[in-house]
Amino acid sequence: MPLFLINARDRKNAIDTRLANRAAHLDYAMALGDKLRMAGPVIDKDGETMIGSTFIIDVDTLTDAQAWNENDPYTKAGLFESVEVMEYKWLLGAGKPAT
Repeated sequence: MPLFLINARDRKNAIDTRLANRAAHLDYAMALGDKLRMAGPVIDKDGETMIGSTFIIDVDTLTDAQAWNENDPYTKAGLFESVEVMEYKWLLGAGKPAT
């Protein structure tokens, strides 16, 4: 299956929305099991404030990746100002899937 990158940035001053939906978001992401290849928050220049989310997921199609994002509790809560969903090719680095 191809990999897809989901790169999302929070709305300004939306940390309360992020924190209120964090547990549901983490549960949703973990439900992907081994199809979740990498995930984590994007951190602001202060070194601690979460301002976005980035995922690499292993699903069949771009449509599947977009649908997964649309059902994320963060997306449903209106946390994100912008989201990019695109196919991703893992070329280098530890953990690269066999081709």
